[in-house]
Amino acid sequence: MAIADPQIKPRPVIRQLDDAAINRIAAGEVLERPASAVKELAENAVDAGATRIEVVIADGGKTLIRVTDDGCGIAAGDLPLALSRHATSKIDGSDLLNIHSFGFRGEALPSLGAVGRLTITSRVPGADAASIDVTGGKMSDVRPAALSSGTTVELRDMFYATPARLKFLRTDRAEAQAVGDVIKRLAMAEPFITFILRDASNGDNRTTFRADAQTGDLFDALHGRLQTVLGREFAENALAIDAEREGFHLTGYAALPTYSRGAAIAQFLFVNGRPVRDKMLLGALRAAYMDVLSRDRHPVAALFIDCEPTLVDVNVHPAKSEVRFRDPGTVRGLIVSGLRHALAGAGHRASTTVATATLGAMQPQQPLTEPRVYQMDQKSLGPTRPSFSARSMTFQAQAPGFQETPSGRVEPVVEDEPAHLPLGAARAQVHENYIIAQTENGIVIVDQHAAHERLVYEKLKNQMAENGVAAQALLIPEIVEMAEGDAAMLLAIADDLSRLGLTIEPFGGGAIAVRETPAILGEVNAAAMIRDIIDELADQGDSASVKAKIEAILSRVACHGSIRSGRRMQGPEMNALLREMEATPLSGQCNHGRPTYVELKLSDIERLFGRT
Repeated sequence: MAIADPQIKPRPVIRQLDDAAINRIAAGEVLERPASAVKELAENAVDAGATRIEVVIADGGKTLIRVTDDGCGIAAGDLPLALSRHATSKIDGSDLLNIHSFGFRGEALPSLGAVGRLTITSRVPGADAASIDVTGGKMSDVRPAALSSGTTVELRDMFYATPARLKFLRTDRAEAQAVGDVIKRLAMAEPFITFILRDASNGDNRTTFRADAQTGDLFDALHGRLQTVLGREFAENALAIDAEREGFHLTGYAALPTYSRGAAIAQFLFVNGRPVRDKMLLGALRAAYMDVLSRDRHPVAALFIDCEPTLVDVNVHPAKSEVRFRDPGTVRGLIVSGLRHALAGAGHRASTTVATATLGAMQPQQPLTEPRVYQMDQKSLGPTRPSFSARSMTFQAQAPGFQETPSGRVEPVVEDEPAHLPLGAARAQVHENYIIAQTENGIVIVDQHAAHERLVYEKLKNQMAENGVAAQALLIPEIVEMAEGDAAMLLAIADDLSRLGLTIEPFGGGAIAVRETPAILGEVNAAAMIRDIIDELADQGDSASVKAKIEAILSRVACHGSIRSGRRMQGPEMNALLREMEATPLSGQCNHGRPTYVELKLSDIERLFGRT
């Protein structure tokens, strides 16, 4: 009797999956969590022309998701077709690169019906409302319903048909937070639509987010919506962005460098109104702030890129959260140059949160149990007061260790001093490091070392831009071996590197010969520098490592060449520093992103002393 060989496996047989399995597989690609379902349904509502979208969830969206809109609705006869895979009213299938809507695949509704209990109720103008149910992929008949207008889509018990997926969901609170993030991103993209998010967990109907429709032009509407979503402080410290290049239009708002975050959690990017999380775009945003933020701080921005649909492919990710541009270099350059131009235009401006933090640190003295009696309220002790020298001798006798000459100087007031200018007129210097200036409606405290460091740094950068970067030739060129693809990618930007003092040439195969390096860097490890550039090119499509290294040297030179802490400055010197700060871009923060000055309004100071 023949014994079966355990190494011989039966030949696999190709079989066609049924529709239920196909829909569950599609749901696995599109519906990662409740937030994914909310995203698909809310985007459908936007595509339907809705002006008001209300989302209700329960238990983080696990047991209930209900999206109600006042859009154009779905005809009763189209409801079964709407639940069929790849059935959509948004495209005709002839051109997948000319997409003007959020959705276009026709997968969301059948995927939701495959994994949960789905009910769609809709009404088109001039017809009666109708409803249809889908439970675990099984569709009911269309039946009459009651609805004034628009569409209501209700999903209950998400993933009940695929219980294994439930084990991978996070806590109700985390899932609810993810849903809120989706709605807020969509609200930023559509400022003329009202968005409402409610939480119906435990029988409540609590409103967790509401953004009413804005009016006015696009920039005013966007500014108002961002204030609702990101807060008043962002709106006060944000710069309007408006730039164009080769068919791409960049708009939005970006915060001042001194208004930054400790993590990259407040960076919102949109392409043709679609919220995306694209690595290349995030890298461009980071590069734009590279010169004004330290590595552990992250910019805050909401940027919108608009272009012809044929210039961008949105069909490269199952959840459509990533895009691919036909010319990514142009988009990256637009973001970097547009943001840097706006930051430079802000001049010496620093964020208002700096003053808020300063005021928060100034705690008024706790009230005494009995009212304090001030000298001005006491009865006169005699017709004369002791002289200044007599009082000084008394103070010295009472506190012999007290410094006779305080670490501060007061400048005489000159009638024509420019107190009307933004940074005012210098009035004093304290601790040989801080300049006190008086403005028309408050005071300004300037860190003289940080401010002058920024001024010197900007001068050095301008000199480098005008005269170029000096290069030092290597006595023996350094040969760096790499893959041929990496070598080709590096040689494509050889001219750009040469302008920064780094000269490279092909050396056959995948080898590169480094003939010159930037003189300001001194002795460098050319091979390590080349590999860093290659890594940046592969990750972001561009490289700024050489420029970053050069600017780091300039920053250190500026630090050593600036006014040191502890140096006494005369009145004209202090005023000259203030005027130069007003005329120099980016002077509101030092080379490391810290503020160079704090402005306190007179009303805030009076509030500290209880005068208001």
